[in-house]
Amino acid sequence: MKILVACEESQAVTKEFRKLGHEAYSCDILPCSGGHPEWHIQGDVVPLLKEKWDMIIAFPPCTHLAVSGAAWFKEKIADGRQQQGINFFMQFTNLKCQKVAIENPVSIMSTKWRKPDQYIQPYEFGDPTPKKTCLWLKGLPKLEPTNIVEPEYIIGKRDGKKYTKIHYMSAGKGSEERSRLRSKTFPGIAKAIAEQWG
Repeated sequence: MKILVACEESQAVTKEFRKLGHEAYSCDILPCSGGHPEWHIQGDVVPLLKEKWDMIIAFPPCTHLAVSGAAWFKEKIADGRQQQGINFFMQFTNLKCQKVAIENPVSIMSTKWRKPDQYIQPYEFGDPTPKKTCLWLKGLPKLEPTNIVEPEYIIGKRDGKKYTKIHYMSAGKGSEERSRLRSKTFPGIAKAIAEQWG
């Protein structure tokens, strides 16, 4: 199949599809960090959505949509950033392509558009990290868990509450770098996407 993996600089999903013999391409405004620039289209993904693809898997940025950032919603609504995020997400919702998946963490898109078809967790695919993730699907089956493991938490030193390692990831690094690291697709999920949908 000819597959577009939109908003993916890590190439995690693209590489898994390539291993299975598919013609998969990542696309992102950032250069790829996955080591295969020959499979990466750096630039705006929107014009590519008009081309013919057998499958499109999209990871639109969640920065202005995820409920984990609700404390900043008022500011993001006022300056238009949230609406820009919504508009970009919606570019993937009415494509001519027969097989489409849109991935995002729990976000306002459940109410702004529709409820997701499925929620998945990395710990259902071999990584002990809890990170509830939404999938909106068209022409694709729900992902089946491949390796359910016990989720791991870090206990906060100040408050004794349970946190995920993602909560503490790259503390002290720039917000862009932290955001990029936190949004990478977990290997087990990437492999399941390729094997089950490819």
